[in-house]
Amino acid sequence: MQGSANHRRLSRSFMGRARSRNGAVLALVMANMGAGCAVGPDFQSPPPPAVASLSPTPLGIGKSRGPEQQAYVRGLNIPQRWWELFHCSPLNLLVARAIEGNADLDAARAAVRIASANTQAARGGFFPQIGASLDASSQKLSAAQAQASGTGTSPYSVSSGQLSVSYVPDVFGLNRRRVESLSAQAEAQRFELEAAYLTLTSKLALAAIEEASLREEMKSAEVSIAVATEVLAFLKQQADANEATRIDVSAQEVTLAQFQQSLQSLRKRLATNRDLMTALAGGMAGEGMPEKFEFACLRLPTDLPLSLPASIVRRRPDVRAAEANMHAATAEIGVAIANRLPQFNLTANAGASASAIANLASAWSPLLFWSIIGSAAQTLFDGMSAEQKQRAAEAGLDRSAALYRGTVIAAFQNVADVLQTIEADRQLFLAAERGVRAAQVNLDLTRQLLRQRVASVLQVLSAQQMYAQAKSSHAEAKAARRADTVLLFQALGGGWDSGEAPPGDWPAVVTSAADQHRRR
Repeated sequence: MQGSANHRRLSRSFMGRARSRNGAVLALVMANMGAGCAVGPDFQSPPPPAVASLSPTPLGIGKSRGPEQQAYVRGLNIPQRWWELFHCSPLNLLVARAIEGNADLDAARAAVRIASANTQAARGGFFPQIGASLDASSQKLSAAQAQASGTGTSPYSVSSGQLSVSYVPDVFGLNRRRVESLSAQAEAQRFELEAAYLTLTSKLALAAIEEASLREEMKSAEVSIAVATEVLAFLKQQADANEATRIDVSAQEVTLAQFQQSLQSLRKRLATNRDLMTALAGGMAGEGMPEKFEFACLRLPTDLPLSLPASIVRRRPDVRAAEANMHAATAEIGVAIANRLPQFNLTANAGASASAIANLASAWSPLLFWSIIGSAAQTLFDGMSAEQKQRAAEAGLDRSAALYRGTVIAAFQNVADVLQTIEADRQLFLAAERGVRAAQVNLDLTRQLLRQRVASVLQVLSAQQMYAQAKSSHAEAKAARRADTVLLFQALGGGWDSGEAPPGDWPAVVTSAADQHRRR
């Protein structure tokens, strides 16, 4: 009896120490989870490049003067609806309709919802999984079975209900890193959506400017046709009076035909350009669109934004998307490392059995059963598969970092190209204005000399060609200045983070603008 008592005391002492050790291990695991520890590197946003200037050539900073003059303003924010700076109601209506009906934007929105839903689905791993089951069966033993078990052969029913709870402790941060990666991917999709908005609105603005240029060139072509027709009629009169040759008349007829061909070519380009805008707005080409664009509608913004080099990497959605992809690749390294470490699992089951389903709720303790199971698993050998997956994740981070660096370099190149193009096109516009004025004077004087029978046919043909070319160059120069402004807004990020609303709310803000346009 004394030995039995000693044995019980030793057993209680051993079990107490075992429970103490188990409690310490459990406390350590819970403390590790509560502290939010996760293996793998933590992501840090790359610093902006140390660049002092956006353009290799100095830019003029000052107050703009005149209707077609522009000046850079440091720190000027780009509004979210930057296309409204052109003060063109048809453009505002077209953009509002496109934002609602463009298929690419709908696809980008759906991609954001998919990424967000996948992230929320992964967050479910932070919580226990609870399940319930209910079984009912009717059985009858054979005579041999009944004799062996000492029971009767009458049929009987058995019902059982069970509640199961399982939980996977995120000891090494496997699920946390997985959720971090999915969250970064969802963020990248949101920036892709912002980039899709910026691309769409830029394409529409550029197409509207192209239409205005084509319409002005068509007007110039019609004027050239009218002048060429007038000159042809006068030369025919001179030929009838033997004051001009058939060669002179034929040369003028060729000139008139060239102007007519140019007009038809411009009309074709206008038709295809309007088909493009109709498609971008989500409509069928056969439906057409009511808006028409001319330079009188598209006023040139006088102030141009000039951002600091460090702010470009925070404002361009393509750069932010590349950074988010880099964040996701960093988290994937933690996922790969955690997959090489032990995996823990806790499972608890409780239930009851009764002779009828209705008796389960009132089942008394002899009919209850339960179990609690804890397990740990560690792969000892997998042919280095897990290690190679970790190396692949590390290489994926190197790839994402290189792509991010390339995106930043391309972004700065884009900004520099646009800034230098703006200055070059400004000089071209000034030269085009001087050229069109000189060509107009030359054509008027040549026509007067022709009526006075002083100018030669060669001079008349040259004056007409120079005037048509000068008017076309002037229209293209006006369009280029407006297009350069659009490209600058696009290169600097388009204003989605201007502070008027959170970036994710920009679609809602723009859609509300569409509603306002419809109410007008």
